Amino acid sequence: MKRLLIALLFIFAASPALAAERLVVGVTPFPHKSIMQAAAALLAKEGYILELVEFTDYVQPNMALEEKRLFANFFQHIPYMENMNAEKGLGLAWIAKVHLEPLGMYSKKIKNISQLKKGDMISVPNDPTNEARALRLLEANKLIILRAGELVTIKDILDNPRGLLFKEIDAPQLPRTLQDVTASVINTNFAGEAGLTPSKDALIIEGKDSPYANVIVVRSADKNSPAAKALIKAVQSSVVKKYIENVLAHRGIVPAF
Repeated sequence: MKRLLIALLFIFAASPALAAERLVVGVTPFPHKSIMQAAAALLAKEGYILELVEFTDYVQPNMALEEKRLFANFFQHIPYMENMNAEKGLGLAWIAKVHLEPLGMYSKKIKNISQLKKGDMISVPNDPTNEARALRLLEANKLIILRAGELVTIKDILDNPRGLLFKEIDAPQLPRTLQDVTASVINTNFAGEAGLTPSKDALIIEGKDSPYANVIVVRSADKNSPAAKALIKAVQSSVVKKYIENVLAHRGIVPAF
């Protein structure tokens, strides 16, 4: 998938005596970019000019980080990072939990999951961790029964009492499938980009106890560096928390710190 790069340079507002250092962070559009923008002034006070590089998929931000084209990225939850570390042999580590984007099921054809019937098609993310997460959401709402294990797929469905069908799709493309399927389980960031409001439009949605908090990720060698500590301080600040609560809460985004 084509990567879109947007370099956002912020005016350095710290003491003139303190040399500015460029801090390059990879983000996906919503809500990661705006949350990092909310942290930019705080980073400036610590001596860092924030530069954001925007991606529109879930693979390239980690590859760019591993290749040292980024200092950090902000788009993923811990299980996804751990799975990519194992699959790709990456040496990445998370340093700060920032927010939760509850996964939800959306539909343009039904108003309640009780309306689901045999042969109805459900689209789900096709990456390992988000597919498992989506299927667990369906299981929690008694639509299917799955095998035990972390990275379950549609092949691990043990019981499907409603006779539902499933289609695995790249996560960013899921909102586009709503015209063709009965319902789709969509990550909140992509649902938001498509004009969907989780608190209002989701048929079912994860609770606040979900383990899938979105985190700041760096290379393992950098996790104790001054820049990493500055990032942690900024993204877990009261300024960022208030921004999430006041600006993003209506889109289903909640603080994770």
